[in-house]
Amino acid sequence: MRTRIWHVITPLGLAVVIAIVWFSPAVGQQSGQQAPAPRPAAAAPAPTSSFPAYRAPRLNGHPDLNGVWQSFVTANIDLQDHEAQAGPYTELIGEYSGWPAGQSVVEGGVIPYKPEALAKKRQNAANRIKADVSSDKNWHNLGDPEMKCYMPGVPRATYMPFPFQIVQGSGQYILIAYEYASTTRTIRMDWKDEAPTDTWMGWSRGHWEGETLVVDVTGLREETWFDRAGDYHSDQLHVVERYTPASPYHMLYEATIEDPKVFTRPWKISFPLYRRMEKNAQLLEYKCVPFTEELLYGKFKKGAS
Repeated sequence: MRTRIWHVITPLGLAVVIAIVWFSPAVGQQSGQQAPAPRPAAAAPAPTSSFPAYRAPRLNGHPDLNGVWQSFVTANIDLQDHEAQAGPYTELIGEYSGWPAGQSVVEGGVIPYKPEALAKKRQNAANRIKADVSSDKNWHNLGDPEMKCYMPGVPRATYMPFPFQIVQGSGQYILIAYEYASTTRTIRMDWKDEAPTDTWMGWSRGHWEGETLVVDVTGLREETWFDRAGDYHSDQLHVVERYTPASPYHMLYEATIEDPKVFTRPWKISFPLYRRMEKNAQLLEYKCVPFTEELLYGKFKKGAS
């Protein structure tokens, strides 16, 4: 049977080749005929970056987001495009202090600062590894809060280089626990109450929009930064997060950021989150306070110069 098929295919293939060669522009030109004008190339289909439609397993009628998740972007170094750079104290630890290059997670690529706020951001960047705890006034004026082991705030906690765990049940609360500094936050589902006071991780109220968990975050302390590049906000920060399952192993994260004191308009960041798939994946401890004590308080020790 295979031999018979081959005998049929071979003459057909040969005929196709002869036809292509005979009617090619080169043959036409040799016979004195003008070659037909080439047809314009068809436009390539637009690439798509979206995942195919996915419906997550259900928990109490909503997507089940339980699991240990982590981002793998370099936004904690800089939300915007950045080159690889030397970190602090290269004269002591060499490449160990290096920071990798990364692409912007900001839609449009640039954060829309007001001019005076952009000057403040640049000042923050220049002073990011400085600290002065000699008075309440100076306590937060210098240095990246991450360097001093403060809770990172929202949305920074989501893209730090540490995993976090979503704990979702059938009640009106969703817990997110972060490995960095043993930070936690509670999302209050379908709540209307406003934030009672400003806190490091803010006041989170959530609701479902189809497959997406939407979290409205207010009441964030103005001392938190967005990254090590000095990007910052005021006490008017308002963040709306969106968590959308894209596959059993991925979730799309978006955050719309609004602060009329600092930015000219709302702006948005987005990137994927990845489910940690190791056997028995769990959060470990990263209690960083002991790592900062010498930096912050060393000069107050007895006998210190």
